[in-house]
Amino acid sequence: MSLADRTPPTVEEFRAYPERFSNWGRWGNDDQLGTLNHITDETRRAAAALVREGRSVSCSNPIATAAVLSAPRNQIPVEHRMNVGDSAASDYIGISYHGHVNTHIDALCHQFTDDGRMYNGRPASDVTDEGAKSNSVDRWRNGIVTRGVLYDVARYRNVDHVSFEHPIHGWELQDVAEAQSVQPRAGDAVLVRAGADAFWAKNPDIDQPRNAPGLHASVLEFLYDTEAALLSWDLMEAPGQGHTGAELPIHRIAIPYMGLPLIDNANFEQLSATCAELNRWEFQLVIAPLVLIGGTGSPVNPIAIF
Repeated sequence: MSLADRTPPTVEEFRAYPERFSNWGRWGNDDQLGTLNHITDETRRAAAALVREGRSVSCSNPIATAAVLSAPRNQIPVEHRMNVGDSAASDYIGISYHGHVNTHIDALCHQFTDDGRMYNGRPASDVTDEGAKSNSVDRWRNGIVTRGVLYDVARYRNVDHVSFEHPIHGWELQDVAEAQSVQPRAGDAVLVRAGADAFWAKNPDIDQPRNAPGLHASVLEFLYDTEAALLSWDLMEAPGQGHTGAELPIHRIAIPYMGLPLIDNANFEQLSATCAELNRWEFQLVIAPLVLIGGTGSPVNPIAIF
């Protein structure tokens, strides 16, 4: 299987992905940045040069409090308590952000290999009840600033949302880039719009979001070959890919082997409209994870700046 022949990987080929796409040791045995190493000072300078109109666009869903969460989707609503006094107000938020609702970034300690290791060979035992001793989200406290590229697959297909029958493959991302006149570059944040808002509006009763359509594991080759820094998506892995033992095949390879951060449950509707209006699908992207010592990830509000 390769991008060139446009053929999905077989089970055997997928099982070779951990070795084929591994970045262990690529940036040294002490590395905890993973593919964020593809973002250089020059990458950030080039991304800053994309700011022309001065417009900014959020790529986040609202935090899923009980007042916001409109469908079950197997998610515990965020606890949000108010304290309103005579002269001021405050509130408390308690959030379980992993899942299929809240926009969040996965740290490199979030997924383990089958033999109990994390990215760069660190033991899964580094993750304790007190937090992760390595590969945690606080390693990214200086923020992630790079070129973002929206791969607007729903718009490219001229559909409201992608279907179960036609998941998003790596070669389609190549086609979308060409159609949008964008050349993939090392250090890119790859943002893939599948049309989540439209899908969930049509399917409000689905309480197991892993059954939603989305991306095929074949995108891993595209991400590796183009040296992407991270992947963000509004819908995640497509079900029924036939990869034995790989319920979340992209998570299972991208995080522990490639060291590639994922931003789950993004919202690209306003971004799609802005890109279409300006007729450009590249922009500066700014992500500021919370400095949570030992955290397996963080809620985030990615900001695209044009």
